Amino acid sequence: MPYQVRTETRATTSGLDGTVYILEDAGGANRAEIWPALGLNCYRWRSRNNDQPIELLYADPHLFENGKPTRSGIPILFPFPNRIREARFTWEGKEYVLPLNDSSGPNAIHGFACQRPWRVVNQAASQNHASLTAVFQGSIDARDARAYWPADYRLQITYLLANRRLRIEAQVDNPDKVPLPFGLGFHPYFHVPPETAGTCTVDVKARSFWELQKCLPTGRLLPVDAARDLNTPRRVRELNLDDVLTDLPDTAEPGAEKLCLRGIVNYGAGSKELHLLCSPSFRELVLFTPAHREAICIEPYTCTTDAIHLQAQGIDAGQLVLPPGARWSAVVEMVLN
Repeated sequence: MPYQVRTETRATTSGLDGTVYILEDAGGANRAEIWPALGLNCYRWRSRNNDQPIELLYADPHLFENGKPTRSGIPILFPFPNRIREARFTWEGKEYVLPLNDSSGPNAIHGFACQRPWRVVNQAASQNHASLTAVFQGSIDARDARAYWPADYRLQITYLLANRRLRIEAQVDNPDKVPLPFGLGFHPYFHVPPETAGTCTVDVKARSFWELQKCLPTGRLLPVDAARDLNTPRRVRELNLDDVLTDLPDTAEPGAEKLCLRGIVNYGAGSKELHLLCSPSFRELVLFTPAHREAICIEPYTCTTDAIHLQAQGIDAGQLVLPPGARWSAVVEMVLN
């Protein structure tokens, strides 16, 4: 059945534009809802599990009232994912001071892109898929935050919805005359339906984790222990995680492009599995179990938490640096198999 892209307006008391873009097939079996004003958050993705509808993302039931950008759907974390220690860092001899917006400590958290409106630049639909493309540029869309980062940046995201598949294509450009340090992360809240709470499992083939103190890496990598070992499927309801896992296998799934299997959510006997596939650039995974227990977060990052400080200490933390005029791209794909 053919796909389409359309808009609807949601009532909101958050002060944000309530226009959402809906990507769906003609029967509504495959549907994604994206809110550009809330950091281009894809807060809903619906597909079918054994011919029954399944909501694959968790959304705060009060999302359009409170407009909290990092508690629902797929927040986009850029130009840094997770925390920067004490909300300050030095780059090429200059100190940068960021807002203290981490509720758990005196840090900056999750960058600027998830907190501000994006500009939609393209939409398309065909017999087999629908897509939406939007951009976020520091000097245009986050002028108030421009002084917080060493270089201007332009992030372009394309969501592509197909049958039982949601693909995110990311492209970073450096429009500045100086190098651009950055990290990119996605923070998907994979829904754990109440009827699967007792059987839903997660499987992540990580061999190591970053030792954390007060949510910040010490710089030490340790072998996964009993609490963090997800190399065999673990029941979500038994987990209590807020950790950065790494040392992931660089094994690509069959296909024309190299995408590595990073995580599996299984909803129980006879159900389909949700596979998280990523470009190799996404070398870290944050595993987080929200207190409400209605979701499991498997978050692909290009770098670990506080990478800009660790890299300055000579630790390979995954910090990326893009020369002036250069471009970087990567893909995250979620497939219900």
